Amino acid sequence: MPVSSAYQPDPLFPDLGPEFADPVEAARFPKTILRHRNDRAAATVGLDALTDAEWVAHFGRFEPLPGNIDPPRSMRYHGHQFRTYNPELGDGRGFLFAQLREAGTGRLLDLGTKGSGQTPWSRSGDGRLTLKGGVREVLATAMLEALGVPTSRSFSLVETGEDLVRGDEPSPTRSSVLVRLSHSHIRFGTFQRHAFFERADRVDLLIEHVIEAYYPELAGAKDRAAALLAAVVARAARLTARWMAAGFVHGVLNTDNMNITGESFDYGPYRFLPYSDPNFVAAYFDQTGLYSFGRQPEAVFWNLQQLAGCFSLVTQTDPLVDALNTFGAAYRRELAAAMVARLGVVAQGEEADAAFVQSAFRALAEGGERVRWEPFFFDWFGGRDDRALAGPRAALYAEPPFAEFRERLAAYSADRPERLAHAYFAAAEPEELLYDQIEALWAPIAQADDWSAFEAKLARIEVARQGWGFS
Repeated sequence: MPVSSAYQPDPLFPDLGPEFADPVEAARFPKTILRHRNDRAAATVGLDALTDAEWVAHFGRFEPLPGNIDPPRSMRYHGHQFRTYNPELGDGRGFLFAQLREAGTGRLLDLGTKGSGQTPWSRSGDGRLTLKGGVREVLATAMLEALGVPTSRSFSLVETGEDLVRGDEPSPTRSSVLVRLSHSHIRFGTFQRHAFFERADRVDLLIEHVIEAYYPELAGAKDRAAALLAAVVARAARLTARWMAAGFVHGVLNTDNMNITGESFDYGPYRFLPYSDPNFVAAYFDQTGLYSFGRQPEAVFWNLQQLAGCFSLVTQTDPLVDALNTFGAAYRRELAAAMVARLGVVAQGEEADAAFVQSAFRALAEGGERVRWEPFFFDWFGGRDDRALAGPRAALYAEPPFAEFRERLAAYSADRPERLAHAYFAAAEPEELLYDQIEALWAPIAQADDWSAFEAKLARIEVARQGWGFS
């Protein structure tokens, strides 16, 4: 197998033992048609030299990577789903396939699957992923990465040749298996499972593993559980702020959908905002708006409280409460930083930035449906009113709702102004990823197996990523 010197296997998770995961086999699929391979991500872990046939062998038939996890492991966890505890969860249609180090940073990364077949935790599910679901996740991760949101990366998408029946989309529908490259698949719910069984020893073992693998800087902490919670709180605050600045609605912020490294993953009914609306929901079944755009910080904090409850089995309550209480201030700082970065200007300090960011949110809110979310940031990027006032929304921006924002923006200078010379900013409109656009990208795939629009969209998102310069 032609791996490069950048390939550094380091399968740590199986060492935790049988109470944390179950050995499984991948489904045997009728077909394995490669639909997407992320060579930029593959280069970071030494797998970009694989031929397409080798790629499909590993990420469609799941032949083990050298020196890595064999057999794969379906991970055990519980979780709160819409705040109702469910002790019957776990990897029901995926598994941990490999762990390896990222070139340059040394970060431990996972290759995990979605749609790879049934496991002991499938319950009544078929363990499969629709092709449309795979396409949607590839698009989500590409867009979020371009916008500077910490996210898993869609590593591979292989069509698998089965007809699936689903209740929420036309059936039968095509099937796929997705592989994601993620910083960790250890979820808040991973801790919840062992807390549920009152196994303080396993909670403590998992804390030690997480610190060793992902937070080595905490190795000398006196209260390692409280120190880990504080670090997870900080990462979660950063992630939430980046979602909000990106106008992203995850849709299903259950405790099993949040991991301990502060990275967004597992994209089901996500949406990007068309315009500012705190009540905007991504999931049709979120009838109370629990996970609406404006309530995402609240949802994340609630989930952090559940994680703290698990840690209370192994340490005192007061330091955990202290760690939780850092979330509000951390989130406000991170939101200001994320919004300043999205507008491409140099930060001026906490007080000035907070007022500036509030003026931006007020402008978006008062503009209502007339102000599309992504074009607002595109038009004003770099603090250049000559771009915004010469573009298609110039008349709108001249109205009173934008007066305070424009006044405050005038005091800011461009951050890395050379970015404005990138071809991306010469376009009349920015890249967006709205619901109707995704449906339009899927239609030619479903009707004529035509992937050209999908591939062109990914190419444009890559140009956007390079233009924004966030990653």
